[in-house]
Amino acid sequence: MAYSTISKPSLYFNTKLYTGDGTSSNSITGVGFAPDFVWSKARNGANAHILVDKVRGATKVLHSSATTAEQTCNANQDMISLDSDGFTVGTPTQFLGTNTNGRTVASWNWKANSAGSANTDGSINSTVSVNTTAGFSIVSWTANGSNATIGHGLGSVPKMILLKCRTQGDKWIVYNSKIGNTKYLVLNATDAETTSSTHFNNTSPTSSVFSTGTSGNVSGTGETFIAYCFAEKKGYSKFGTYKGNGNANGSFIYTGFKPAFIMQKKTSGTSDWVIYDNKRDVSNVVTQELKPNSNGAESSNTNIDILSNGFKQRANYAYTNNSGGTYIYMAFAAEPLVANVGNSIPATAR
Repeated sequence: MAYSTISKPSLYFNTKLYTGDGTSSNSITGVGFAPDFVWSKARNGANAHILVDKVRGATKVLHSSATTAEQTCNANQDMISLDSDGFTVGTPTQFLGTNTNGRTVASWNWKANSAGSANTDGSINSTVSVNTTAGFSIVSWTANGSNATIGHGLGSVPKMILLKCRTQGDKWIVYNSKIGNTKYLVLNATDAETTSSTHFNNTSPTSSVFSTGTSGNVSGTGETFIAYCFAEKKGYSKFGTYKGNGNANGSFIYTGFKPAFIMQKKTSGTSDWVIYDNKRDVSNVVTQELKPNSNGAESSNTNIDILSNGFKQRANYAYTNNSGGTYIYMAFAAEPLVANVGNSIPATAR
């Protein structure tokens, strides 16, 4: 029987829910570790997704729902710092989804390795904050407009990469191993998979580098970029694909663990991205959904069941389970299906 490589997933990924108070310093604790990448979204307001990390700095904001270049928070406003057990948000100004009084917020938190260090593995040098145990790295570099390779530091092959130009209003570009190196997805849009040789140079990532082409979305001369790279770790993370069947007794997707976080997208046609987690919905059926490509408030639909070993579709929506549709997903564990001996408790049903 296969054991999880990570006995306590919550040391590397955790969802933290909080309520804004409108003050100049609202300390959000209880994440369980010092987060290096925080992705947050107001649940009860039509506010943009907020993405910050320690490589760029906690006050440098990108939005998954927009092409906007990186924005900087004012002092003691919006996002202030990433802390030892969470983060601090301040007086809401530009980004009302961070700490508006009474605003309920979902934050998804990942552990890398602080502000990072120099990496010279690629044809372009990069700054990399990496957690090889959890298969996650944050990568920043300055492009030269040509085909290039970028060091990611994982020591294993990334299955999913979220990539954004920091200095220009370009698309969020997504690499997923299931659709391959000749295609890409757009995180801030509903687009189906698109074929292009100028995004990943028709070259798959290796255990040390990923490739970028000449598209301005991934390589503009003198422009700076950020990428969030994810490798698969048994019992902790899974990056896969499935076919929809178009009914309420929907497709079952095996992950090998009880998911804490699921993001999925139809690749064979246009549809929203959608995120579920185990904190907003503590029992089945999971109904609360947030969409990375939309500023919209949280909506409620009959969606999926989170199970001890994966998740199951429970409706026929274009973004989850159309008959014959092809979908990708990324999932992180709440509990491994089979624990390491002497460590965590194996996953149980909800």
